[in-house]
Amino acid sequence: MRTFLTVFICTVLFAVSQASAHEMKNNGLMVKDSWARATAGPAKAGAAYLTIANMGHETDRLVAVKSDLAKRTEIHTHLMKDGMIKMRHVEAVEVSPGTPTIFQPGGLHIMFMGLNKPLVEGETLPLTLVFEKTGEIDIEFVVQGVSAKSKNKDGHGAHKHKYRS
Repeated sequence: MRTFLTVFICTVLFAVSQASAHEMKNNGLMVKDSWARATAGPAKAGAAYLTIANMGHETDRLVAVKSDLAKRTEIHTHLMKDGMIKMRHVEAVEVSPGTPTIFQPGGLHIMFMGLNKPLVEGETLPLTLVFEKTGEIDIEFVVQGVSAKSKNKDGHGAHKHKYRS
């Protein structure tokens, strides 16, 4: 029993140290709940949403997004101007420790302009987030139905990611 307990504790400590090293290497950024709405008919624009959590100690900034899904992919937000809501390009988004940065309908979002093909419900598609300090994070997002208002029905968005410096 004593040997089993020792092996178990060593295994847990090794796993925790590996997770901590992984976070530290990537400045503690975690991307979750990534999703997009399916596009209707011949729409040439679409949007993706996600949450970025900064578990590190330093603020980072999302400075660009990359995708082969459209001619242009940008960070956008909605602003109220002259009584009308308008979308505007955002140069960068600060990602501070302890406060999740949420991209959601009616707020910050990833905008695909000049889509090469429609976003089809059920597809899992790639996107690269470019951070000032962390570098590039490749993620995948799941395309929800045209009328979706949030991530998957089961409460889990696709959030596979790879880090590159």
